[in-house]
Amino acid sequence: MKLVLVLLLFSYLGEAVGHDMTPTYPTWKPSHVDGVFKTELELFNKRDDGVEWYEIGVFDENWAPIAFVSRYKIIRLKYLSRVQFDVYVGKDNVAMAEYVCSTSKLRESRNKKPMVATRICSRFKP
Repeated sequence: MKLVLVLLLFSYLGEAVGHDMTPTYPTWKPSHVDGVFKTELELFNKRDDGVEWYEIGVFDENWAPIAFVSRYKIIRLKYLSRVQFDVYVGKDNVAMAEYVCSTSKLRESRNKKPMVATRICSRFKP
């Protein structure tokens, strides 16, 4: 009964919206800096509810954060826009990196109030 109630509530609120990050299984490649590895990613915003900010993070298998460098740690991305970016990790951390994630950052708007934060993660190939 509770499940039916939850499903009805979500159908009432409208369709689910989110964002995409590709590739699903990125790989590390040596960068132009000795001892640093990089992966190339692309983020696409298909949320039409006013969410335009996304935070990037790199995590180990236990979801502990791993130090990384990127041109963007927080990305502003308008609706139906995409951005390509690189993530750099030192050789000491590259073997521990399991996931790279993008998480939507909710902001209150006068027109719309997004209710759901989305988190999309890509998992590194072993």
